[in-house]
Amino acid sequence: MAYKISDQCVGCGACMDACPIGAISEADGKCVINEGACVECGACEGACPVGAISL
Repeated sequence: MAYKISDQCVGCGACMDACPIGAISEADGKCVINEGACVECGACEGACPVGAISL
């Protein structure tokens, strides 16, 4: 089960920088996780300053 980014996302890109495999991109001012590529490492969740990412 991949991590998900909620509507709380502010599009800062901290999660994109933290993702070791590049599974996160930006779309319409919000960050989006490619669920097929996510390896569930949790790096993005720890990097998000607004707590918008969870399993």
